[in-house]
Parts: sequence; C-alpha cells; structure tokens
Amino acid sequence: MSKNTVCLWYDGAALEAARFYAETFPNSAVGAILRAPGDYPDGKQGDVLTVEFSVMGIPCLGLNGGPEFKHNEAFSFQVATDDQAETDRLWNAIVGNGGRESACGWCKDKWGLSWQITPRALIAAIADPDRAAAKRAFDAMMEMGKIDIATIEAARCG
Repeated sequence: MSKNTVCLWYDGAALEAARFYAETFPNSAVGAILRAPGDYPDGKQGDVLTVEFSVMGIPCLGLNGGPEFKHNEAFSFQVATDDQAETDRLWNAIVGNGGRESACGWCKDKWGLSWQITPRALIAAIADPDRAAAKRAFDAMMEMGKIDIATIEAARCG
C-alpha cells in the first residue's frame, strides 16, 4: 500500500468498481483484495472489505463500508483527454455502464463517483490570452454535457 492513498467508500461494490476502472482507464490496475476476517455491521466474514487499486497511476483503496456515505461532486477524478475519440470512449464507458451525464464535461459512474472528462483543447481554449475567445469557448462549454472539441474550437475562433 502507498504511503498516501485515496480511500473511496462503496456500498459493497468496491471490487466491481475497481475492475471497471482497471478495464476502462490506462495505467490502472486492481491489487490486493482484503476479505473480512469476521462479521461486521455491513458485511459478513469472507466478504470483500477493501480493494487496493490504481486509476491512471493514482493509488486508491475501495472500502466496502455500507450505505451510510455517498459520493458527491466534492470529489472527482479529472481526466485530461487528448482528442475527441478519447473523450468519447471514456465518457461513453462511464455513462454507458449505468452512469449518468452531467454538465460541462462531468458525469457520474454507476457507484456515484464523479468524473470530469476534460479535453486538453478545452483547457487551452478557456486559458486563451484573447479573453473574448476564452469567453466564447467557456460559454459553449456551459451548454454541453460531454465536451465536443470541434464546437469549442469553433466558438473560440468566433
């Protein structure tokens, strides 16, 4: 286990989530699985208690803690994508696997974890030194769910 690890709380689905992330995102993997040595409030002896995994090189621990706590937008993974194909693939994997769309490049996976699928072209557009161009790109983004790079670039160019 890494010295500093992101711990994500799940209601019994930590292993399923870890496997999905490992299959979906590059440089991701499932590691050690710890099974409960005895019964606990939200599980039984032998149930998966924790799962070590990484998401794009970020060490994580999935904890099957029960239904008490839910994920929210206060924590999200922001994934910088290089092109529309990568943006579409990741967005569609998350949303198409029981997740749901949100606004401005945000979506949630089926376990409620928030993801920002953010094309590098979007960041470049809203950081444009031409503030009018940046505002046009920003305004276009504000109307989107999944980010469409061509639409962002067209707005940036005016």
